[in-house]
Amino acid sequence: QVQLVESGGGLVQAGGSLRLSCAASGRSISSYAMGWFRQAPGKEREFVAAVTWSGDQTFYADSVKGRFTISRDNAKDTVYLQMNSLKPEDTAVYYCAAQGDFTDWPRGGFDYWGQGTQVTVSS
Repeated sequence: QVQLVESGGGLVQAGGSLRLSCAASGRSISSYAMGWFRQAPGKEREFVAAVTWSGDQTFYADSVKGRFTISRDNAKDTVYLQMNSLKPEDTAVYYCAAQGDFTDWPRGGFDYWGQGTQVTVSS
């Protein structure tokens, strides 16, 4: 089983940038597609972005396309989410996840989850 720990969240002004990191342990992430999800207060968890095991394909929610970039460094067992041009509506707890079944690419099949990191974007 793989364990995931997110970091890099915080408070940022609208238009600013943050980079989230997700560090894996227990098993290498090299065999997993990886994803980022987010959940705002009072709302359901929603898909943000995903990247294949090799990093050759990415997929983004329409709401973040062109602003966020997902990437991975398998040698470091780490996946990243670079967030630029942040908006107040991006405020949420962001979760890292590992996809156990690639047939559900890009949005489903995520079996392993981190504890989340808070991102708050002020006006």
